[in-house]
Amino acid sequence: MSDLVSRKLDVIENADPMGRGPDDPWRDFRTVERLDMELHFQFKHSFGKLSPFFLALEERRLMGTRCTECGKVWMPPRVHCGDDLAICEWVELPGEGVLEAASLSAYTLTTGGGEDTLVLGYVTLDGADAAMLQQVRNCDSPAPGLRVKAVWAERPVEHPMQLFWFEPA
Repeated sequence: MSDLVSRKLDVIENADPMGRGPDDPWRDFRTVERLDMELHFQFKHSFGKLSPFFLALEERRLMGTRCTECGKVWMPPRVHCGDDLAICEWVELPGEGVLEAASLSAYTLTTGGGEDTLVLGYVTLDGADAAMLQQVRNCDSPAPGLRVKAVWAERPVEHPMQLFWFEPA
């Protein structure tokens, strides 16, 4: 291993899981280099036409959009209807809904591993026709069909999406 890259951890040769030998079409791509990297960057970002959604979160309100043609309610909001491309209008949605699916992750950029876990769930709010992905907390068994409610942060956060999460209703 070369000393030219100080953050290099190792180089791994991955075997073909199908054991194809010289007939392996991926043989030239099985060498993997791993680095120990820290990424720090800052940038300015605009929420553009969806800014009313993020601003409403600061008022503890969940805003979706309703298609002016077909009436479908989108959450998260969309500027244009995904079905007929009509321009949508803003509507306020209640803070309760149904958990459609959930995923538990023991290692994320925010948890860093260890005992903390992160649960992300697709929640369809009452009155909405689409599910939104958001964090689910204080839930031992996040199963589809579970009624959930929005819970709001009591302290300042770095990003508007950290202002709320869902918990069992």
